[in-house]
Amino acid sequence: MPVIDMSTLKPVGEFGSKAWGDACAEASIKILEAANLPSTINWAFSEYYTHPPARLMEGGRERAGYHIMVRDGKVTAADGIPDEVYEIPGFHAKIPWGCICNQSGALYGAEGQKQRQADQQVLYAAITEYVGRENPFGHEINSEGKPNQMLDPVGPWPPEVGRALGEGGEEGNGLHNIAATLQSDSPEFADLPVTALRVPIFAKMTDEQKAFYVKLCGIEM
Repeated sequence: MPVIDMSTLKPVGEFGSKAWGDACAEASIKILEAANLPSTINWAFSEYYTHPPARLMEGGRERAGYHIMVRDGKVTAADGIPDEVYEIPGFHAKIPWGCICNQSGALYGAEGQKQRQADQQVLYAAITEYVGRENPFGHEINSEGKPNQMLDPVGPWPPEVGRALGEGGEEGNGLHNIAATLQSDSPEFADLPVTALRVPIFAKMTDEQKAFYVKLCGIEM
């Protein structure tokens, strides 16, 4: 049985906000502590959202996002992205806030995840064509010399961690759906055309919307 009762959750803040990051971190700790991870696990997770709206950075926040660290099987997690998280191999993403904010509030299982990724590929390709240059999002160059939203050091998901955080995902539970349920809508997306999984549809935007959305993603023309 999943650790988190979804019926007790409600939106606490926008995607990338401190309130949302704190709540995601709290849920992650509860789930992973209940999993009794072996002491052999050293792994980290971080999602760093660049170019967030100024309102999300109030109070002296330096980075929008949250992280999880497992060191010798012991779990810590919190809002923010401390430098030390990058000392541990794992899942480390750095991506413009506007690129993934809205769709991160969609609830789904494995098939929904695949569809979201497909919708995002269409979105990113359309933006690349519109901007007229490769890597318009300014992804960092990885160890293979390619731009990638995933940062080094990359490390595989430990099976125990993946099972725990994904438990109940097909029934609306799991860390993604927990985070989505905790997320409140951001006003920037209120009038934009989106897919069923809330991914912005660039081709259906007006010229003004396209210019707005590109800027929202931190892209300079």
